[in-house]
Amino acid sequence: MFYHLVLPLQEYVSSFRIFQYITFRSALAALTALLFTLIFGKFIIRFLANLKFREEIRSLGPESHQKKAGTPTMGGIMILLSVFTAAVFWGNFKNHYFVTALLGLLSLGILGFADDYIKSVLKKKEGLPARIKFMFQVLIAFIVALVIYLYPSSPSQVTSVYVPFMNGQLFDFANVSIFGMNMNLTWLWFIFVILVINGSSNAVNLTDGLDGLATGSVIIVGSVFGVIAYLTGHAVNAAYLRIPYIPASAELTVLLSALLGAGLGFLWFNANPAQIFMGDTGSLALGGIIGIVAVMIKKELFLFIVGGVFVAEALSVIIQVGSFKLRKKRVFKMAPLHHHFELSGVPEQKIVTRMWIAGIILAIIGLSTLKIL
Repeated sequence: MFYHLVLPLQEYVSSFRIFQYITFRSALAALTALLFTLIFGKFIIRFLANLKFREEIRSLGPESHQKKAGTPTMGGIMILLSVFTAAVFWGNFKNHYFVTALLGLLSLGILGFADDYIKSVLKKKEGLPARIKFMFQVLIAFIVALVIYLYPSSPSQVTSVYVPFMNGQLFDFANVSIFGMNMNLTWLWFIFVILVINGSSNAVNLTDGLDGLATGSVIIVGSVFGVIAYLTGHAVNAAYLRIPYIPASAELTVLLSALLGAGLGFLWFNANPAQIFMGDTGSLALGGIIGIVAVMIKKELFLFIVGGVFVAEALSVIIQVGSFKLRKKRVFKMAPLHHHFELSGVPEQKIVTRMWIAGIILAIIGLSTLKIL
């Protein structure tokens, strides 16, 4: 909003032209979100603690986690408020991708808040009934997909799928050739988008089990997507790198930069020993925004590489549940994967640091896929 007030002033003061540049506004968005979190963080933690929004620790988990009981949760509120504040100041609200991604972030945050509230305040450990939670996740993802489909930034590519390490699209859901017949499977694209957004959201939620693990991992993945969103939104860069050109996507860099600043600020309080947990309020929203951006910039499959830490955490749960149901045996000592390492005797801080390192390596591998062919 502030951006829309300042930009017209360039007609009178040439210096205000700098606000046209996404790189400048992205830097300011990151700084604004960071400062907001650092300045108001302690007040928010105290506020949540006074409202009895405290973490309930499962008795089945690692014993070392019992000492964390009572730590304020719903810290995702801190992240969402800082991102929203930065977005209001520096975002272009005429860009429908920016607005859609921001509303998707806030919607999933509200859903996560409801889940946290039921767990922490109403003392119902299961939180929102799984069916209701899943229904709202699907609804939010479907609305995002519908906006992308009805108001595409690049109409010819909206239902296309691209694969890392390959030049050009793999196929287009709207024009799939099966046994020599061309078929329109756009409905399948909607399902694909819903799976990507909700899969990312739930994977980050599963990763949020150790101090700073999910926060640091989201910072890494969000930073990579911020860079790629910027490159994807500029015709020259996109052509040089041989990636899809999505005109409206560059503005997403401002939002992801705000997420970077908010994440760094939150990590200040969330690092071991954590003063606050993000809860589902944060993890569902952060995972969701990564999935939403991946869909918007046609990097859905790329997410599996850069977000490999989240993929590994989610797969460990799927494998564990599947193995126990089919064989009555567990593959891991406990799922998600980070708990397996804990029960294997690896200190929490070492697990977090090593997973961050793995995330950085995967980010480098992901970026190396640009302009290979």
